[in-house]
Amino acid sequence: MEENRIKLIGAARKAFAASGFAAASMDDLTAQVGLTRGALYHGFGDKKGLLGAVVAQVDGEMAARAQQAGATAANPWERLLAEGEAYIGMALDPEVRRIVLLDGPAFLGDPSRWPSQNACLSVTKQAVADLIAAGVMKPVDIEAASRLLSGTALNAALWVAASDEPHVVLPKAIEAFRLMAEGFLAKGG
Repeated sequence: MEENRIKLIGAARKAFAASGFAAASMDDLTAQVGLTRGALYHGFGDKKGLLGAVVAQVDGEMAARAQQAGATAANPWERLLAEGEAYIGMALDPEVRRIVLLDGPAFLGDPSRWPSQNACLSVTKQAVADLIAAGVMKPVDIEAASRLLSGTALNAALWVAASDEPHVVLPKAIEAFRLMAEGFLAKGG
């Protein structure tokens, strides 16, 4: 059963990236991996459930890529910013753009309610708590600051993804993200 799940997620990921969720044919997708629609319904409930699994996979990979981008930062504050900036930059990746940033919200609803986004939020909360404890950030509500930082990065990525000129919009989004985030810095932080 797990093997079928992996096959379906892989095939769906390719189909959703290539033609979008709405245009992807479940009959074609299941036939490609030698399964029936019954296997899809059994494993995911419906096409939207399959999209949720694909979004979770891609979003999880995005989080790992963002953490890799922050790994070489000079300090925890720069790591937090580098991770946010990397997340915004991933809006240029055609697969991320189509699956997570365009089709995900359109068909699955508010990303702040997705389990994968909430996993990212938990990581941000810990980083913010540590930065506040170290005196780098102003003493502010951890949840509020984390949601605003995460939400800013997500909304910036959504803006880049929806733009007709994403390469022009990206540096503007990153600059504004950094400026907004710096408002959380303690004096001398």
